[in-house]
Amino acid sequence: MADFENKLVDKRVAHRYVRKGKLDEKDYEKHLKGLPDLADQAVPVEASIEGDDLDDLDDVDDADEGEDEGGAGGETAQP
Repeated sequence: MADFENKLVDKRVAHRYVRKGKLDEKDYEKHLKGLPDLADQAVPVEASIEGDDLDDLDDVDDADEGEDEGGAGGETAQP
């Protein structure tokens, strides 16, 4: 099996490299099948968001929604 650069076998970009011919699809599939199953070594991750920072993001979303409803100079539908 060929040794790959990490950037070539990154799941997020591998298909692009296959299309461009930089990565052979069959070699890539062999590489994936040869990877060890490390699921038993996985560790759960817990995260929480504290603070009031998300309220600021809500204001931006509300402004964007107004544009979709004709708030950016478009006509609004009358009931």
